Amino acid sequence: MTDELQPDDLQPDDLQPDDLQPDDLQPDDLQQILGYRGAVDEQVGVRSVGHEVLVVPFWTPTFCATVIRAAEAVGAFEPQPHDPVPGHEVSLALISPRLFEALEIDLGVRIWPQLQTIWPYIDYRGLRDVFVIRYAMGEQERLRMHHDIAQVSGSVKLNEGYEGAVLDFPRQNVTNETARVGELIAWPSLVTHPHQTMPLRSGVKYALTIWFEVPTF
Repeated sequence: MTDELQPDDLQPDDLQPDDLQPDDLQPDDLQQILGYRGAVDEQVGVRSVGHEVLVVPFWTPTFCATVIRAAEAVGAFEPQPHDPVPGHEVSLALISPRLFEALEIDLGVRIWPQLQTIWPYIDYRGLRDVFVIRYAMGEQERLRMHHDIAQVSGSVKLNEGYEGAVLDFPRQNVTNETARVGELIAWPSLVTHPHQTMPLRSGVKYALTIWFEVPTF
């Protein structure tokens, strides 16, 4: 894990101009986002919740809430025009390139070795994409069945206070309903783990989606 950044290290170019507005955030949010402060859940250990579906402690609930505020401050939740499985999402790199970089390092240094205790032949090649996705009534209420184009996929529950919108793996008979805020659920992408988000019934759900890059040989 990288050393935490200090306030004097923060530069205007670390945020996208005209995107993330400091007035939309709480006083310490910029320091948390740019310095990755308070992000790491210090608990360790992988547990299996179904066939080839793993859970790892990842982010603190406090940091999850900060990421939600930052994503809302950017205000760019929208489907991508050429996405075959469109969702109302905003890229983490758009929120802050420095946050994306810190996350990529954290996953490679702290999380990937834990996953390798179960999947010894996975090969960390960085991230293909990371984004915050939002489900809200009258907006996006579900996500159809699909596979991801990635080596390993991950999902982090960022909040509570909603009903429905569970991440569902029908073949494995597993959902993320009992996952805690900040836990990372990981699974092999492509063939064996088609998944969907079931209909939202009330509230607003936020989740972080992570696609780990496929190795090239």
